[in-house]
Amino acid sequence: MKFTKLSLIAALAASAAIAGGDIAPVEPVVEAPAVEAAACNSNTTLNSKAVAYYYTTDATPNDIFSKENSQLGTAVTFDVSHKLFDGITANFSAVGFANLMDDEGRGNAGYMENGQTGAFINVANITATFGDTTLILGRQLLNSPMVGGFDWLLAPGAFEAYTVANKSVENLTLIGTYLRTWRPNNSGNTWVNLASDKTPGIVDENNYAFGAAYDDKTISANLWYYNVDSGAAAGNVDYYTQVYVDAGYDFGIAKAEAQFVNTDYNTQTSSKAYGIKVSGSVANFDLYAAYNRIQDNQTGYVGVDSLYTSSWNIFTSHQWNGEDLDAFKIGASTTFAGISAELSYADYDKGNETDLILGYDITDCINVGAVYTNTDDNTDTPDAGDTNALEVFATYKF
Repeated sequence: MKFTKLSLIAALAASAAIAGGDIAPVEPVVEAPAVEAAACNSNTTLNSKAVAYYYTTDATPNDIFSKENSQLGTAVTFDVSHKLFDGITANFSAVGFANLMDDEGRGNAGYMENGQTGAFINVANITATFGDTTLILGRQLLNSPMVGGFDWLLAPGAFEAYTVANKSVENLTLIGTYLRTWRPNNSGNTWVNLASDKTPGIVDENNYAFGAAYDDKTISANLWYYNVDSGAAAGNVDYYTQVYVDAGYDFGIAKAEAQFVNTDYNTQTSSKAYGIKVSGSVANFDLYAAYNRIQDNQTGYVGVDSLYTSSWNIFTSHQWNGEDLDAFKIGASTTFAGISAELSYADYDKGNETDLILGYDITDCINVGAVYTNTDDNTDTPDAGDTNALEVFATYKF
């Protein structure tokens, strides 16, 4: 799966400005010009893209590239924004998809987005800006350090939520969001009810977050509080409250960062996670090294985490497996002849992952990419062996 780390500030901007957004830190990002409709509809903008995605793995006993282990999905996304009044915009993102491999002899491969063909509305919200305050009401893209969607395969994960952000103080953004439903990535038109009253001991489930994000290009910091009553819906061991904090300082020649996460479960043992990261540039290479330690239990998250050692397939938060976890990751990236490349290796005590990620802009509107991963997840069946996977994709913006 694709791991994507964004600040919530960037994610809010994407949700407000473009209905569907385009979140991809490794693939080349091409900004297609907005297309105005007729003169009488000059307040409407449309951005569209088509994607083809091939995925194959040797996770089952069949060989990589075999039909039993491969998927080929396509999708078209239409992002529409319409200005209703000054400061008030309606945003929509419609996704239609089709898998191009039939189900005969498919084995365990299945279909992307849980169906051979289908369509869904990924984003449908009203965005209202009053001075320094922005409200986003409805289905939206949302990314915070420990609760968010991410962009992998055919469409990003999304939430139905009520979000408010304020930027009255220079370089500081204050955010609050209340979550109602969640469309996990690669789940088709399946929206998980996060207020379903199905968790034992809770009369009304409430899932919300409050955060503050600061960035003046030299000093950066995040402080977040999460209340996640639907913990089991996201694969966590219990419902929980959580405090997340990180801070970074850019020295010019290098940047140093640190993070801390305390997950306070209701009945399970609480968890603490620590992390440090150092990054910098040498010649034409961007280099980084990171470390995370998780104590006593897995770290709670919904959709995606932002721990420094998380990789393309493995989120560090759930690698805790009965013993305190020490996770390490190193990586290097560069651009050569127009090709962006990143190579990384992460160790999760009894598991590890190696990733090679490539991207290339063919034209201003067409880009292609490929990802090779070798993964040994320490939470899998013991001695299950490692898994190789190859992903190849192309995007056309029109």
